[in-house]
Amino acid sequence: MNAPATTELPVVVIGAGPAGLAAAAHLLDQGIEPLVLEAGPAAGAAVREWAHVRLFSTWGEVVDPAAEKLLAPTGWTRPDPATYPSGGDWAEQYLQPLAEVLGDHVRLGATVTGISRTGRDRIVDADREQQPFVVHLTHADGREERVFARSVIDASGTWATPSPAGGSGLAALGERAAADRITYRVPDLKDPAVRARYTGKRTAVIGSGASAFTALAYLADLAKSKDGAGTKGVWILRRGISGSTFGGGEADQLPARGALGLAAKAAVDEGHADAVTGFRTEAVEPDADGRLVLVGEDGRRLDAVDEVIVLTGFRPDLSFLNELRLGLDERLQAPVELAPLIDPNQHSCGTVYPHGHGELSHPEPGVYLVGMKSYGRAPTFLAMTGYEQVRSVAAAIAGDLASADRVELTLPETGVCGGAGLFDTPDPQEADGVGCCAPTPQVVQLGAPVSVGAAAEEAPAGGCCSS
Repeated sequence: MNAPATTELPVVVIGAGPAGLAAAAHLLDQGIEPLVLEAGPAAGAAVREWAHVRLFSTWGEVVDPAAEKLLAPTGWTRPDPATYPSGGDWAEQYLQPLAEVLGDHVRLGATVTGISRTGRDRIVDADREQQPFVVHLTHADGREERVFARSVIDASGTWATPSPAGGSGLAALGERAAADRITYRVPDLKDPAVRARYTGKRTAVIGSGASAFTALAYLADLAKSKDGAGTKGVWILRRGISGSTFGGGEADQLPARGALGLAAKAAVDEGHADAVTGFRTEAVEPDADGRLVLVGEDGRRLDAVDEVIVLTGFRPDLSFLNELRLGLDERLQAPVELAPLIDPNQHSCGTVYPHGHGELSHPEPGVYLVGMKSYGRAPTFLAMTGYEQVRSVAAAIAGDLASADRVELTLPETGVCGGAGLFDTPDPQEADGVGCCAPTPQVVQLGAPVSVGAAAEEAPAGGCCSS
């Protein structure tokens, strides 16, 4: 079958999460037909998997303007913009209604398995840019289909591909064999079955970001509950502890994010978790009792734990994009023009230079990675960044380059300069003298208990605002 003329085709959007649905809204606003392909059974399928986690961004920061415009005629009103939604709130009160308004523009249970130019694999130059994109997908019932597109916006996120426990970026030896004791998600301790799994147990939490903070705070709450006796966390960090380890604290312009870091610090200070610094996991081995022993790259062995929560970030799934000519940074796997702006080795203070279609473009014209997918392996993505990305991209596809180039975005700062820290050791001026760059990484207590204050107690327990 011959493909129709490119101008007659829709723009395929991969993923019905916050960025994908916002992209569809912006495309419609530009008079362009979107076709959103979502692998899950419902809009916001990935967000629903962390429904129990509260965002550190308010409702005022997680609703896209074009989406709100599309929802307005239905009588939908945005929840109190000063309040913090949970992932479940975000999905049920915003993403689901938005998908319903988009109607047939959204297809559920449609997994994209490959994308190419019609009749052209990646090595063929002849008339390449004149050919429409062909998208192969598999439906939930196993049926295969192909659709044609004038452009492709990949907003599939990174949720499905978490990074492993291994310190070298590979799964630790024995990690897969111990899969029944390891999770790569923040556990929902309000679920009785999940709560029973961690109650009275010794649990290792590997990671140093907002998700790790959340897990530590949840385990501390469990330890302090009536049925939580014996619950203990072991916080595994690949680097030392510095003044920036716990985020911006009271200086964070996202107060809930700052409170989350303080809550994690309190979990250690109050003895509900021990912090092990400078530890890069090489192996996960069972002991004689069937518990798990983490072995470091330097040969050290930690005391056995019952469970392991791995929260070391995410990485993009690029497998279905293999036939496209992408320009990706060799380290972050983000678009080459965007990578320097978000590089956690250098990036500081949480600000991101305003960016849009220009930084998101690839050698293959008409292809854009947006939302969390655009950040590759870089952390700390905010929904408002994704919304501005898709606004610019939709304008570029429509040919309105004046609007596409007019990117204006001001992001909250973390309150902590000096980089997000992929380095193993913190800057000497920032180190607090505890657990920093020790010859033999150690279990440390961080000092007197820290009160997070009334305001922080009322703030969300944690979570990141990603798409």
